[in-house]
Amino acid sequence: MKGMSTRTITRYAVLMALTTVMTMVIHIPTIGTNGYLNLGDMVVFLAAMLLGRKGGFIVGGLGSALADVLLGYTHYAPITFVVKGLEGYIAGIILDTKLGSSKPIIATTIGGLWMAMGYYFAEIFMYGAKAALASVPGNIMQGLLGAVTSVALFMALRRTKSIKG
Repeated sequence: MKGMSTRTITRYAVLMALTTVMTMVIHIPTIGTNGYLNLGDMVVFLAAMLLGRKGGFIVGGLGSALADVLLGYTHYAPITFVVKGLEGYIAGIILDTKLGSSKPIIATTIGGLWMAMGYYFAEIFMYGAKAALASVPGNIMQGLLGAVTSVALFMALRRTKSIKG
């Protein structure tokens, strides 16, 4: 990470670790797809708000994939790296717009919806269309929970002047 300050690298590392932990703390297995629901999306979106699209991708992809490996869902790790990485990247792109900066819930919601659809498309090939479709409602709820909680946390941190923005 040439050209990055120690402070920025530390933020990446802490947010990746927090993503892994929040993904692992509560993981609820899903029916039909051998996946699970979790709270990691909140940190992925927080990373996009704090570090931008690049940070959202790296934190989302690596932190979430590491949780898959540690929890024994290694078959999902490559998919998670791409899906969760793009979730953070997409939210970060939208957060850079006038609409996204004024209404971050829109950016995080779109990122969460992408996550649900990304897993759906991957799971079609893994388990078939019916089983993949069964995971969509839970993934949408997970993404929306992450969207709402990340925005609330970001606003609270901003009010306490813990972060700039």
